[in-house]
Amino acid sequence: MSAQPHGHAGHHDHGHGHGHDDHHDGAAHGTFKGYVTGFLLSVILTAIPFWLVMGEVFSSPRVTAALVMAFAVVQIVVHMIYFLHMNGKSEGGWTMLALIFTLILVVITIAGSLWVMYHLDTNMMPMGAHDMRSMP
Repeated sequence: MSAQPHGHAGHHDHGHGHGHDDHHDGAAHGTFKGYVTGFLLSVILTAIPFWLVMGEVFSSPRVTAALVMAFAVVQIVVHMIYFLHMNGKSEGGWTMLALIFTLILVVITIAGSLWVMYHLDTNMMPMGAHDMRSMP
């Protein structure tokens, strides 16, 4: 006879709160509406910079570049909120540490990329006609 002692159910139903429905740690869980909203915002935040560049909306490339970077930062925030579910209540404060770490990495990446591109532009410009005549 394989009867279990009174009060003990099967392995998966032992009442210790390990079920998926008992997971209340304060983390926000995504909904279909939230994912669709995040997706639509991401598409819009990608389409606008694309239009700014391809349509040559501003005559100054610096203004265009600054706006594209601003849209990129906004898109990072959208991804963190809608897809990574980062808010003030989740993970007991670790979210703020992750946000600070992300911001530091973004600043380092953007500053380093701009520095490299500036130096490549300065050092790799094609030679002028005067420089071509002086070559052997």
